[in-house]
Amino acid sequence: MLTFAADHALLADGWTRNVVFTIDAAGVLVAVESGADLTGMERAAGPVVPAMPNLHSHAFQRALAGRTGRSSLAHDDSFWTWRQAMYAFLDRVDADALEAIAAQAYVEMAKAGYAAVAEFHYVHHDAAGKPYADPAELAWRVVAAARTAGLGLTLLPVFYAHAGFGGSAPTAGQKRFVHTTYTFTHLFERLRQGAATHGYVLGVAPHSLRAVTPEEMGHVVRLAAPGAPVHIHAAEQTKEVDDCFAWSRLRPVEWLLTQASVDARWCIVHATHMTEKEVAGLAATGAVAGLAPTTEADLGDGTFPGHAFLAAGGRFGVGSDSNTIIDPFAELRQLEWSQRIRARRRNVLAANGDCTIGTQLWADAARGGAQALAQPVGVLEVGRRADLVVLNPADPALAGQVADDVLDAAMFGPSRAPVRDVMAGGRWIVRDGRHVAEAEVFARYRAALARIDAAR
Repeated sequence: MLTFAADHALLADGWTRNVVFTIDAAGVLVAVESGADLTGMERAAGPVVPAMPNLHSHAFQRALAGRTGRSSLAHDDSFWTWRQAMYAFLDRVDADALEAIAAQAYVEMAKAGYAAVAEFHYVHHDAAGKPYADPAELAWRVVAAARTAGLGLTLLPVFYAHAGFGGSAPTAGQKRFVHTTYTFTHLFERLRQGAATHGYVLGVAPHSLRAVTPEEMGHVVRLAAPGAPVHIHAAEQTKEVDDCFAWSRLRPVEWLLTQASVDARWCIVHATHMTEKEVAGLAATGAVAGLAPTTEADLGDGTFPGHAFLAAGGRFGVGSDSNTIIDPFAELRQLEWSQRIRARRRNVLAANGDCTIGTQLWADAARGGAQALAQPVGVLEVGRRADLVVLNPADPALAGQVADDVLDAAMFGPSRAPVRDVMAGGRWIVRDGRHVAEAEVFARYRAALARIDAAR
């Protein structure tokens, strides 16, 4: 058993004083006592909050960050031109490099306050598009990277078969992603057999409506166990919406709501471009909107209708997606700021009541992320895994802040290092801002980048 105390902790019903946490050998909270006598107890160095689950990551894209800033001569840069750059980069990434990049991304996630990640894993084959002898080779590399970083993993093998709506043939740039339902079933079975041994949650991810046919989607979703997570990209770009309507006379989220059995185990990633009817319909399903506000801003996707979705009772979580920025505080800040720019007022996503917007956004995103990952995290209560963050009182933006305001200061103040310590599954993986494996992981990452650049 591990026992420690916090002067202030964000529990299910809000900020609470003098909290004692007791954690068993499996990393599960077996007691959470508030208003306790903390005399003589080991104390956290700052306020304690639930760690953030990262509900959407493409780990290999971490190495592409900062490498796509040169404008085209036509000045027509978009998600679609960025995607071509991503394909070209991926041609030089082998299995060892993919693991090194993923480990670097995951260590950075841990240091930023994430303790679990859903990896939307769609790179399955070698650089020539040929399957490995073990079709799960690259998935095992993701599993190894998560283990190195100490993150809880929800593994989402992605089914990707087509370049566009209606079952069009994939392009050469997509050769590393493509499966048939037969080969994907074989991959999924390999991962199902390894889940208990390697300790990950296994879900499925039909990539998008443009990359799967309805029949293929049905097959992929049926592979997942009851209650297992189902993630899909939808309505990220206006071109995608237009193409979907031309194909089906329905918009992407509309298609999912009427043609798929969307419920609380689904995570609709992005859902950026929705009508009022789609907003209400998605909220009513209990599904999670998987938002990646910094990636959506970086790619010029558009603005999620956050105010309307939350007003309709919608659930959401955040993810680092392309890993251009790995910071849950930045994701939530960008989400709220995007709503302020649209509405031209402040505190747009705040609910009525005494809870500050920073506290509310963090708590809601942690719960939504836990649901999307299908992991028992996101709230500090008995029976949940001990995934938690100790905020950094030495950061000037957090210094002297009362507990009620500390998450607002971390998100909306000039904070540079809001995280001091991170616990994942009852084990400290970050202490005083440092990850135990960061030096070794960074060395492997730099070596992998050198190999990738040499292959140009």
